[in-house]
Amino acid sequence: GGGSGIGAALTKGFLQQGAKVAFVGRSDYEPFVRDMIQTTGAHPLFIKCDITDTDALTAAMDKASKTHGPISVLVNNAADDMRYDALEVTPEIWDAQQAVNLKSYFFACQHAARRMFAHGGGSIINFSSISYMFGAAGMVPYVTANAGIMGLTRALAREWGPYKVRVNSVAPGWVLTDKQMDKWASPEALEAFKARQCLPDMMAPEDVVGTVLFLASHASKMMTSQMLTIDAGTAVTG
Repeated sequence: GGGSGIGAALTKGFLQQGAKVAFVGRSDYEPFVRDMIQTTGAHPLFIKCDITDTDALTAAMDKASKTHGPISVLVNNAADDMRYDALEVTPEIWDAQQAVNLKSYFFACQHAARRMFAHGGGSIINFSSISYMFGAAGMVPYVTANAGIMGLTRALAREWGPYKVRVNSVAPGWVLTDKQMDKWASPEALEAFKARQCLPDMMAPEDVVGTVLFLASHASKMMTSQMLTIDAGTAVTG
């Protein structure tokens, strides 16, 4: 998803810092690539890939490494936040949700870490969500996966710390991507959510970029096993 929503903002943010960027996605993101070349002067590598296919995912990471050199930063930001009544969730729905929202994260982390060990370390940033902090209803598979991402982050940080691989998590609030505006962001829902925030503005994809760049950089070299929440003050106070 590196060519749309939060992922697109992250791709642009890293390119603007001079990073060599590769991203995956199921859709055709070549128009986005051309826009990034024109906007930033840098050429991100787009690899078409369904991240629920673990072999395809790891092959894409190998292609990125072959093109750009050793992977020093991995950002897992894929998400499928479909709504389901808990009583209507089938085993197929459950497995599909975990495949996108949790399973792909682990195997991407595993594949990146093996290469980071050989090159003196790296930074892994996993996207979670504040949805699990207040138990959002109507999306139990997604909420469960996001709680799991925090457990995954902490366990891997402990296990891989001796190899100087840092693993942290980012938990955004409601970020108004095009998908959110199309599917869920009714005027009533927006006003209700805004009332829960401390800050008055709804979040845009660009609002999470700085935190991810910080976690990817040497400025956070002694931070690992942490979650940084970017939610305009919702989860704790709302």
